[in-house]
Amino acid sequence: MKVFDYVEIKIPAKPQYVSVIRLAISGLASRVGFLYDQIEDLKIAVSEAVTNVVHHAYVDNDDGEIVLGCALYSQKIEIMVTDYGNSFSFEEVKAKTGPYNYNEDIEHLREGGLGLFLMEALMDEVRVINEGGVTVFMTKFVKREQVEEDVQSSSSNFDK
Repeated sequence: MKVFDYVEIKIPAKPQYVSVIRLAISGLASRVGFLYDQIEDLKIAVSEAVTNVVHHAYVDNDDGEIVLGCALYSQKIEIMVTDYGNSFSFEEVKAKTGPYNYNEDIEHLREGGLGLFLMEALMDEVRVINEGGVTVFMTKFVKREQVEEDVQSSSSNFDK
């Protein structure tokens, strides 16, 4: 029995395909059992990663492609957005745009930092690898309120 299902999609690195990725993520996340708000968070984070590829990876090349890989587990989704274009230093970009003050108005963030900020804010884990392009790994866990099935008593004052 497989621990997870893996889905991979390759698209041209063009803005008109960002909506295709959003739709795919929405469908895959609903299969895992994410709630509406969580699916919206996933769509935003993945859109930011794909948009970064579209705008930065293939500046002088119209033939670039984006690979989206999704591992679907019972309680999480792992998403990989990969390109083979121009690489960048995640730590360098993050240092120029951060540190983030979560109490500060988003409008005051410097250009180029909002996408990374959103990915880190909306996902549970974000890792970036720069080797022959850029790969962004993002993980989001399904968090559900669970009650043990064998609970016998309540600790509330309503029982008195």
